[in-house]
Amino acid sequence: MIQIPLWQNRNFRLMFASSAATNLGDGLITVAVAWLATLLTQDPFLIGLVATARSLPWFLFALPAGVITDRVEHRRLIIGADCLRIVISLALLTLALTATPGTGPVLLMAALSFVLGSAEVLRDNTAQTFTPSVVEKTQLEQANGAMWSAEQLAGQFIGPPLAGLLIGVSVALPFGIQAAMLVTAVALIASIKLPKRAQTTPHLPMLAALKEGMLWLWRDIPLRRLAFILGGVNFIGYGFAAVLVLYSQRVLGLDAFGFGIFLTLPAIGGLAATLIGPRILRHVTPRSAILLGMTGFTAAALVLALQSPLWLIAIFMVLDGFSGMLWNIAQVSYRQRHIPAPLLGRVNSAFRFIGTGPAAFGAFTFGWLISWAGSGAEPWGMAEAVLLPYWVAFVIAGALTLYATARLQLR
Repeated sequence: MIQIPLWQNRNFRLMFASSAATNLGDGLITVAVAWLATLLTQDPFLIGLVATARSLPWFLFALPAGVITDRVEHRRLIIGADCLRIVISLALLTLALTATPGTGPVLLMAALSFVLGSAEVLRDNTAQTFTPSVVEKTQLEQANGAMWSAEQLAGQFIGPPLAGLLIGVSVALPFGIQAAMLVTAVALIASIKLPKRAQTTPHLPMLAALKEGMLWLWRDIPLRRLAFILGGVNFIGYGFAAVLVLYSQRVLGLDAFGFGIFLTLPAIGGLAATLIGPRILRHVTPRSAILLGMTGFTAAALVLALQSPLWLIAIFMVLDGFSGMLWNIAQVSYRQRHIPAPLLGRVNSAFRFIGTGPAAFGAFTFGWLISWAGSGAEPWGMAEAVLLPYWVAFVIAGALTLYATARLQLR
């Protein structure tokens, strides 16, 4: 059977274009949500709460999302999730135009972020499960590299600095553009045409289906260990990212545009990894790629904790983006190839429940750490308080890297 080259595959091109559109919008609101939160409050705890709300659905809904993914046609799920995200984007736009500083608007923003994150859980899990239906298994590294390149280029390289410029005009503008990008993405996904798959086995009840996915993951020791390692990394990684807006403001002294540029640094490394990563992964094991990603993150946390010169921080943020993207391509492709197709949605969601669910608590914890350090009997200076989470990230990341070196073996 002749294999169609990846970029001659119409369905893949549509999926890639949809990913680029959604990720451009996501890159805009990543900056806009964080910046809007700092306009509504200066309380690090509340700022961390907004970030927590967006990632908490990974802990609450990842498992049932996997069952839904295995039962419902993937295109319909992606379209439905993106339509919900359009509604939330417009609600955030309204909030940005009308809200005044205070606890109430911040809590409303957190609630909207929670709904947005819930839609993203279903969308992201379905999209990863959908990819093997669109491309051949031998093309997964190339396809995932291309999809990650869209995320890096649109979501982290173009989106953040563009958001900084737009915020200079109005903090509401990024939310309006995100809604437009999501409308475009829905139209592109709706244009994908795949043959209908026959239902070969009856659906299990919800709890039985959840149990089947969890048991498969639990019995696969290498994949289970990888899930728990990823959970630890995401706990500190999302906390690391949640308070980066405070680090950029209070340690580096950046404005909104400068913060957007700062966020492109890991994107530069990530984009480079998406271009050459699939070739690298033909010569290294998934385990080696994962260990490189963990080492890069540990080093970046240390450089930030030491309040290093901006040029040195920039170098390590780029290196962290490169090594982290290599990790992502390796472990996503490994899961897509390793997990049986009828169980892919459920096992993938069980993996991400363990691997991504702790992220919400990391964002909450790191915001609380800064608030605690700045409000004691002898409060730290705000710049010193903002450094504390990065010392915590360095210690935990170092311990996880040592554990993975000793215990992680992927078949």
